[in-house]
Amino acid sequence: MSKAVYIHIPFCTQICHYCDFNKVYLKGQPVEEYLHALRMEMEHIFEITPPTQVETVFIGGGTPTALNEEQLKYLMETVQSLVHVKKLKEYTIEANPGDLTENKLKILKAYGVNRLSLGVQSFNDKLLEAIGRSHRVKDVYTTVEAAKQNGFTNISIDLMYGLPNQTKEDVQFALDEFFKLDIEHCSAYSLIVEPKTVFYNLMNRNKLPLPSEDEEAIMYKMIMEQMERHGYNQYEISNYTREGFESKHNIVYWDNEEYYGFGAGAHSYLNSIRRSNLGPIKHYITQVEKNELPVREEIPLTKKEQIEEEMFLGLRKNEGVSIQKFTNKYGQNPLEYYNTEIEKLTNDGLLTITDNYIKLTEHGRMLGNLVFQQFIKS
Repeated sequence: MSKAVYIHIPFCTQICHYCDFNKVYLKGQPVEEYLHALRMEMEHIFEITPPTQVETVFIGGGTPTALNEEQLKYLMETVQSLVHVKKLKEYTIEANPGDLTENKLKILKAYGVNRLSLGVQSFNDKLLEAIGRSHRVKDVYTTVEAAKQNGFTNISIDLMYGLPNQTKEDVQFALDEFFKLDIEHCSAYSLIVEPKTVFYNLMNRNKLPLPSEDEEAIMYKMIMEQMERHGYNQYEISNYTREGFESKHNIVYWDNEEYYGFGAGAHSYLNSIRRSNLGPIKHYITQVEKNELPVREEIPLTKKEQIEEEMFLGLRKNEGVSIQKFTNKYGQNPLEYYNTEIEKLTNDGLLTITDNYIKLTEHGRMLGNLVFQQFIKS
């Protein structure tokens, strides 16, 4: 059974202009009722589908650290009561640099959290304001220093590129500042404009001045080259790490393994079924309080769909898809199952086969989505 747990906290003090995750403004929300319902859902699911040994917990959002100290303690106690925290290989919480007070850091440390993921996005205050972030650059330095002082030795930040009016000089400056922080991990994502976001509405009115595709490609290449030069290994399309600090939780997703997902709008993958929870907070709470699962949708995956996901998720990793593991898992050799697709993509210089792994070339990483589409059979 699954070894990974995701917990969704949908509250934010400010809504970012690019974000399409399930989230609401914190003010006026039934936070305590939500946290109680979350505990009930976890108890219910663990009773129906007991975990063998949970290895990773990831608390995301929203902004989990938007909770006040008492609420954060309650959440920590919930996890501690249902998961063997001391046996976890990784326990991550997402945080906004402006929200992580000294006391909150002490609470997280006391309850076994050993990895912080900070939503930094940019080291340019004007850009931070333009994308709807509430923190400022000075908060990043303060938070990272405070986290180190409180004993956190596994810190990751998110950076974004391809933002409105962003230049390659902005990206260069962000990289320089990241390296100065002397931390273990960075996730660097290109902006994707999603429906139902502020940016989507602006784009439809031709009021979102984005860099060109060529400029964005230059930014991505800059990031890849400089991360390598500074000793950060690119182990997935958007993720860079010092040796031994790969995100164990996210690797579960890319390995196409099963995981629990708890909370409003959370997704899970159990018993070959992908499930999404109800998104609206009050609907979620009502359903859980009726002792019913807060399910919005369930999609049982066919073997064909599982194979497709194995390929396009696995190819996100720099090591690629293990031919041996794929064959053992599905009783099919991927080189035979996808013979035509792999041959064409290899000839086009987008894929390579090395040491019994199918992997993207550097050029293939630049065109990842185009490659992934080839493995979805009609």
